[in-house]
Amino acid sequence: MPLRKKADVAATPQSLGRPATINDIARLSGVSKKTVSRIINNSPLVRKDTRDKVEALMREVGYTPDPLARGLAFRRSFLIGMVYDNPTAQYVVDMQNGALDALRGSTFELVVHPCDTRSPGYIEGVKRFVQQQKLHGVILVPRASEDQALADMLDEIGCRFTRIAALPLDETSQMVITHDRDGAAEAADYLLSLGHRDIALITGPTAYRSAHERTAGFIEALERRGIELPPARIIEAGYTFESGVAAAEKLLLGKQRPTAIFTGNDEMAAGVYKVAMRAGISIPRELSVVGYDDSPLASRLWPSLTSVRRNTRDTGRTAAAMLIQPEGKNAMPMASVRPHLIVRDSCQPPQD
Repeated sequence: MPLRKKADVAATPQSLGRPATINDIARLSGVSKKTVSRIINNSPLVRKDTRDKVEALMREVGYTPDPLARGLAFRRSFLIGMVYDNPTAQYVVDMQNGALDALRGSTFELVVHPCDTRSPGYIEGVKRFVQQQKLHGVILVPRASEDQALADMLDEIGCRFTRIAALPLDETSQMVITHDRDGAAEAADYLLSLGHRDIALITGPTAYRSAHERTAGFIEALERRGIELPPARIIEAGYTFESGVAAAEKLLLGKQRPTAIFTGNDEMAAGVYKVAMRAGISIPRELSVVGYDDSPLASRLWPSLTSVRRNTRDTGRTAAAMLIQPEGKNAMPMASVRPHLIVRDSCQPPQD
């Protein structure tokens, strides 16, 4: 069958002075509207020659599928949601940029929903967000991803989701594992290799599983080398610059200060830098500092900060790619994004 009938050529959308519609594509290509819809949605139920012809026609007439119209037809939108509760702005931005990388060139768009997981009604808020937007799927970012009740709710309403977490949380959900324990262990091994023995740890908040994993990984690595971290050398903070300042004041303004500090993220490491500068403590000559995240801040501090890179953008990209896989084709069931240490100028062996 020819791609278009001669009688139809004169009645192209361009000649009518309007954008092409799915009905125009079906009429001009001589196939059904349902077939065109299947081609738009990458259905495997269409023969390759038919798909090639229809896609060529769509390019020729400049046809672009309307995501809203597609959503109405399929009773869901072509939107991917991102739900997060995280105090670090750069982390959220990097995660969003990664998701956008994966969605670029597809027909999906990203919408975001910040929430407070400490609020008693936040799960209902996420539910309204998903249902009102008719989301195709949701990326759950820590700490929201760590809440099993939230995952159960999404299961109940039939919404696909990907959980990003420091370790596997269940066997059924699609997950991206960030292996935070391993990253913190690498930081500990590095400080030990430089000869540090009096080491302090500024952790993230206990409500975050990532904080538990990084703390455990760091302490276990020290213990494997016979180093026990005293309770006074472990300070809980809030993953923010201000909390890093408060924690560093406890560690650095006393008579006996550590020779090295590992912080649960780069924001808190920047707080350590501020306190050290005010106290006249030279980094790295008198104090070595290691952060976590390897955010842009790490290379902007002076001296530049040694930090554990966790590839946040890659994590967001992987999570979004998993969601836009065709249902029933779990080509990416569970993924890992491995952290690794980026050595810069903030550490050196301790002074004698």
